[in-house]
Amino acid sequence: MVLALVWTAPAGGAAAAGVGTPGPVAEPARPSVRAWQWPLPGRPPVLRRFDPPASPYGPGHRGVDLGGAPGDPVLAAGPGVVVHAGVLAGRGVVSVQHPSGLRTTYEPLAVTVRKGAAVSRGALLGRLVAGHPGCPWPACLHWGLRRGETYLDPLTLVRRGPVRLLPLHPP
Repeated sequence: MVLALVWTAPAGGAAAAGVGTPGPVAEPARPSVRAWQWPLPGRPPVLRRFDPPASPYGPGHRGVDLGGAPGDPVLAAGPGVVVHAGVLAGRGVVSVQHPSGLRTTYEPLAVTVRKGAAVSRGALLGRLVAGHPGCPWPACLHWGLRRGETYLDPLTLVRRGPVRLLPLHPP
């Protein structure tokens, strides 16, 4: 019998919120769980999941939308350097380049950091503002993750759950 190591979501976690592992997409190797945190306080609800585009310019959702309230602090998910802090397409956006080669993005927010600033995990990047298109909540944070030009599921940074051995080919 061949066994496969799989991640399973804890009860009430990301999978319960309708978030599953996307199709065949390169995801980051998960460093120590302590290296990353949610970009909003606590464990915010996932309102829209990652849906990678089939082609570089195709439709999709290149991140996840997390529910919050206007004025909530938006926090750096991990340590890095701010490579963008300002307004893009009328929305406040912050991008953080992490030493691992990953880049996280956060929008819309009232930006409080400056480009070039070194930030630690949990550092305040700005305050959440309402106005994310299609948001069914008082305010939604769009949280993105990339390695180079490849968009990845940012939930892979914060997923925690029991690891179980399951048969690779069930009887």
